[in-house]
Amino acid sequence: MITVVFDTLNQSIDKVINNVERVMIGKRDTAKLALVALLAEGHVLLEDVPGVGKTMLVRAIAKSLGAEFRRIQFTPDLLPSDLTGMSIYNQKDMTFEFYEGPLMGNVVLADEINRTSPKTQAALLEGMEESNVTVDGKTRQLGEPFFVMATQNPIEYEGTFPLPEAQLDRFLLKLSMGYPNHEEELEVLNRLESDHPIHAIEAVLTTDEVLALQRQSRQVHVDEAIKKYLIDIVSGTRTHRDVYLGVSPRGSLALLKAAQAHALINNRDFVVPDDIKFLAPYVLGHRLILKPESKFSGATVEEVVDSILNRVKVPVLKEDGIK
Repeated sequence: MITVVFDTLNQSIDKVINNVERVMIGKRDTAKLALVALLAEGHVLLEDVPGVGKTMLVRAIAKSLGAEFRRIQFTPDLLPSDLTGMSIYNQKDMTFEFYEGPLMGNVVLADEINRTSPKTQAALLEGMEESNVTVDGKTRQLGEPFFVMATQNPIEYEGTFPLPEAQLDRFLLKLSMGYPNHEEELEVLNRLESDHPIHAIEAVLTTDEVLALQRQSRQVHVDEAIKKYLIDIVSGTRTHRDVYLGVSPRGSLALLKAAQAHALINNRDFVVPDDIKFLAPYVLGHRLILKPESKFSGATVEEVVDSILNRVKVPVLKEDGIK
């Protein structure tokens, strides 16, 4: 059973989200989903147009957690060693000294990740999957917690390198922030007129508390009927007429872990079907590849996932469990 006091958890999550909202007006849902990925020990891909606050969102989360923040500005000439670090020979001591790369942080912003070469993109794979990197034949542990939020521009393709499927599969969630509405944008202007609120944000959680919450998330109960429901949804992506490549077992596990974290954030020690249904578009959408003829006819990933969710039978909550 989960030992965390839900009132305390709820207060901690609210404090982080409130911190983010001081910087990002009207992005409470996006901040909450980012925390779902963090507690599920996953990573986030933020895809949106420039200037909507992707970088500020990551910085606000890092400051709220009291975590070490590192930013990597991806460019075409970036090398893998620029991420992982390198060993440099010290002539005075006649030894090699390791100099850490920016991946050796807690919260890492991979800015404009699709602007660098596939070789450098691949340097992220080991760290995102295993929380360690291998440099000069030696495996080095990354920080704990280790959380990557990568950004990319969906409308600018010249000079970019689309992320391969293996890289996309490493991201637990794919999110989009969108433009603020009229009232929200007016509030942004008012708040940033004299000073940026990011400078006033203070830590409301410690990294040790984040690690404890990650452990709590793994203890959230998932009924067998919920697991079967999840598998039915994932299987639906592999047989759908518009899908060329469906979701892998890694995607199934990602949806399970995200659902556990979502349940915990919502003060439950068990997963319900609504957790799966709500998170499925964010977890599964970027893992699907549609057939060329389906895309040509106007089909979208969002429509495919929605059709599968509508078709799969939802298990019913009963007094003696989920059926």
